[in-house]
Amino acid sequence: MIKQERAARTREALVRAAAEVFAEQGFVTASIAAISRRAGVSAGGLHFHFENKAALALAVEDRAAEALRCVTVGGGGRAGGGSLQVLVDSSHALMALLAGDVVVRAGFELSAESALARESGVDLRRQWRLWVEDVLRAAAREGSLADGVSPQDAARAVVAATVGLQVLGAVDRDWVLPPTLTRFWALLLPRLAASGTLGELVAEGTGAGDESRTLCRGVISD
Repeated sequence: MIKQERAARTREALVRAAAEVFAEQGFVTASIAAISRRAGVSAGGLHFHFENKAALALAVEDRAAEALRCVTVGGGGRAGGGSLQVLVDSSHALMALLAGDVVVRAGFELSAESALARESGVDLRRQWRLWVEDVLRAAAREGSLADGVSPQDAARAVVAATVGLQVLGAVDRDWVLPPTLTRFWALLLPRLAASGTLGELVAEGTGAGDESRTLCRGVISD
């Protein structure tokens, strides 16, 4: 059991070190030597757990994908705001993870790079887009969308904006901090929400995503 725990800690150290190096240097430039040094693990120890750099990158992406699933499944939201508040709260939870956890941040960047640099089955932006589309279709069924607003158009606007914030946030963390996202929702919600729903929505989030965000940090560090 002690040996297994030591192996799990070593693997965790390697995944987090890889995320840090990938976030700083990108997949192509990052080296196995830099990752092993950052983790305090020998090159032989690294290769015992991961065959190569691509396997490490996939492990980082998988952790980020699990965190994203955690955020979207457990987004919460006040009953009064319905699906639109769930969307707002979950977007705040995701941006907080992007701002505060290098594994999630690196996972999104690696997923975007993968089509050019390597093969990977993880597409985090697509995972986010599909969930946003589902939530906005639910909002349409609830009658929460303004007249003339289609869930498809709304999803495109939300995905374009949130993915754009993620991309910009990789360089300047201010883009993924709460005030930026709050201002975005304050601008969009009056156009997006039905008049009877708008007064129930909280652009800065209700805090319902805080618990799921804490749980999702636990998922990343398992």
